[in-house]
Amino acid sequence: MRPLNILKLAGLLLLLNSSFAFATGKYYYSRIDVGPRPHFLVEGMEPSLLKHKLEACRNFPVFKTDFSIGHRGAPLQFPEHTKESYEAAAKMGAGIMECDVSFTADGELVCRHAQCDLHTTTNIVATELNEKCTVPWTPESPNGSEVLCCTSDITLEEFKSLEGKMDAADRSATTTEGFLGGTADWRTDLYNSRGTLLSHAESIELFKSLNVKFTPELKGPNRNARVQVEDVFGSQANYAQKLIDEYKAAGVHPRKVWAQSFNPDDVLHWITNEPQFGDQAVYLDGRYSLNPDDPSTFEPSMADIAAKGVEIIAPPMWMLLAVTDDGKIVPSEYAKSAKAAGLDIIAWTFERSDLRNGSRSSDDPSSTTWYYQFDDNPMAQAVKTDSDMYLALDVLAKDVGIIGIFSDWPATVSYYASCMKIWRYARFRRY
Repeated sequence: MRPLNILKLAGLLLLLNSSFAFATGKYYYSRIDVGPRPHFLVEGMEPSLLKHKLEACRNFPVFKTDFSIGHRGAPLQFPEHTKESYEAAAKMGAGIMECDVSFTADGELVCRHAQCDLHTTTNIVATELNEKCTVPWTPESPNGSEVLCCTSDITLEEFKSLEGKMDAADRSATTTEGFLGGTADWRTDLYNSRGTLLSHAESIELFKSLNVKFTPELKGPNRNARVQVEDVFGSQANYAQKLIDEYKAAGVHPRKVWAQSFNPDDVLHWITNEPQFGDQAVYLDGRYSLNPDDPSTFEPSMADIAAKGVEIIAPPMWMLLAVTDDGKIVPSEYAKSAKAAGLDIIAWTFERSDLRNGSRSSDDPSSTTWYYQFDDNPMAQAVKTDSDMYLALDVLAKDVGIIGIFSDWPATVSYYASCMKIWRYARFRRY
């Protein structure tokens, strides 16, 4: 019998995987479909070795990858933190999914980006629950700039009665329907017809069924809310502990969980009290006032952060990159310092900017979109079109050496990662 060559063997393995997935009812999510967007972006790139490489992968299979992280699911088009958004992200190859975690008045954890965003991410102001908001919407005396509806204002049962929508609001509106609008023209309301909200525990079970891993982010507290975290849990530490307890109760292995927080105390609590989970807890870096090319502004220093037991740091993309005078994207001093301190890096967030006209809204170098503010060199602009986002991703992956990146449309990252063979679990060295 002649030995199978590598291509035939690969084809056989893919066929066996598809057959097994079909037999077990998981076929729907085993076939990764990135759709037309990655190809649209690649076609728009200027000729380069990177474009040639990405074009060459056009007919190759795309794999699920831990490098591709579903940021709130797939909120470029689907209402964030909804069942529908998560399912869309799974279809596009996201290997890890994010549930931002807030809490209800009866002490249950739910998936919301912020403690007080229900007025922009759900239909609450059009329901009777509007009356329970910290600051209700009053259509008879429009107060769009003041409305504040929090998860902590209502119970889990009440939360589950709401419907998710695209995160937007028209603060100048004079009607309830108008207030619920305001979606940016580069997003869409086409998938607003249903948005199923989830508790944190329900998200765990959903992610299990999708065969993806977990990266919950503990949110808050919002000190403007009517109900505070201490009122419900007694302390922030108890709140942080409950998040981990729900993974333990669900039997999730710690190596499949990357718990995140902007609050260093949350991360240190996990490192100290839940070391198996704390080993890959993620410190989200919100030090937006630092200069990513001036290490003297890194306070605390990267070495100080690592000395506390933190092993993964997650800054916004702009902290990790810089642009040279000849228009080349390169790692920032921030990126170099983090790597020198032994920190792994996760970046955020891809596909969260309107780059149809590039990174700048005018000829002024300071007029960059928030996530692309690294592209502010007055001598050269690197991101001139939406296709150029792949140039930034390539530097993040190859030169900065990030281990993953959040995306509002995971297909763009999944396509790149599979093309570059960044789909091995070994990218997360702790796994």
